[in-house]
Amino acid sequence: MIAYSISQPYLDSASENRWFDFGGDTVIRSDRYIRLTPDRQSRQGWMFSRVPLTATNWQVEIEFKIDGQGTLHGDGMAIWLTKQRATKGPVFGFMDKFEGLGIFIDTYKNNRGNPAFPYVMAMLGDGQVSYDQAQDGKPNELAGCSARGIRGASVATKARITYFQDKFLSLDLQYKSDLSWTSCFTVEASEEQSINIPTVAYLGVSAETGELSDNHDIISIDTYSLYNKAPTDQVPISRGSGRKTNSKAGKGAAYNRGGDDGSGGWLWFLFKIILFLALVVAAYIGFTAFRASQKRRF
Repeated sequence: MIAYSISQPYLDSASENRWFDFGGDTVIRSDRYIRLTPDRQSRQGWMFSRVPLTATNWQVEIEFKIDGQGTLHGDGMAIWLTKQRATKGPVFGFMDKFEGLGIFIDTYKNNRGNPAFPYVMAMLGDGQVSYDQAQDGKPNELAGCSARGIRGASVATKARITYFQDKFLSLDLQYKSDLSWTSCFTVEASEEQSINIPTVAYLGVSAETGELSDNHDIISIDTYSLYNKAPTDQVPISRGSGRKTNSKAGKGAAYNRGGDDGSGGWLWFLFKIILFLALVVAAYIGFTAFRASQKRRF
């Protein structure tokens, strides 16, 4: 799905990107990264898709890097699928009281308690409830896991979000030296817990620093439309399991990707347009020949 994917060199010859907007303190280095924040205090940056994601079942895979010079660091970054877009605010650089999904990679512990940090968690916002900054989002948490080593990792760090509408939401992380995927969580919809992301939602990433800082870089984003959900008995319910998996599909999902960049759908659409035009031309030629033959007869 090309409208929700981005990779080097990020910008076209006019120094723009057709599908994404950038804002805040974001800086783009076309041969390396999209830097949402530099390793400086009190910075915020974001990038958001210009077109809403309307697919009902999808997967988003983001390669990113978080690192910096200090021994203390913060605050973290977030991945968004929300009705709102491109709005600077206090929640990892984006607005509070959002409507949709936020996944937070929090690198600094405020008053959370037991979990080791960095901590990764999901929140489903209803447009009214605020993110609890003081408790690092604990009251808002849908599911999450500790991810020690995700900051300053020596290998490519990735997050892979898989969503089937009204069925389940899962998150897998890659940050360990063997490049294996670690299941952070899988949450199935139930009578007690609905998994409803807005059917029209913008894809975005944001980051924020405060008194502590880090570089927060986006390397690439790949988005896929999915179909052919796995049977229910293949979808485990797991909240913050932190287990490893070498499965390419990830825990809780068995599916076929609907094309790596949407090219198959575009080619089929183009073929239908060409076929339609050919039929129109053939009909016109046939009609012209018929009129000419009628004139010769009379």
